[in-house]
Amino acid sequence: MMLPMDTQKDRQLYWKKNLRYLGVLLTIWFIVSFGFSVILVDVLDKIRIGGFKLGFWFAQQGSIYVFVLLIFTYVWLMNRLDREFDVDEE
Repeated sequence: MMLPMDTQKDRQLYWKKNLRYLGVLLTIWFIVSFGFSVILVDVLDKIRIGGFKLGFWFAQQGSIYVFVLLIFTYVWLMNRLDREFDVDEE
């Protein structure tokens, strides 16, 4: 475990890791919400899930499910990062 964030270098490293997490998660969100339901909709509509076209499913429900999953993933990652830099709330 690291010492509390006393130095500017620790703060910069913490922020850099946070931005990396945000970048990856926002990229996933963009690919799913825009890529799958707008750009690749015609390709995905050839696949059916429960009688619905996959492109339609992503546009209506799938992107929402992925967004909620990304929120929980971000919380988990940030809790882990907070413990790593000893700034957690416990």
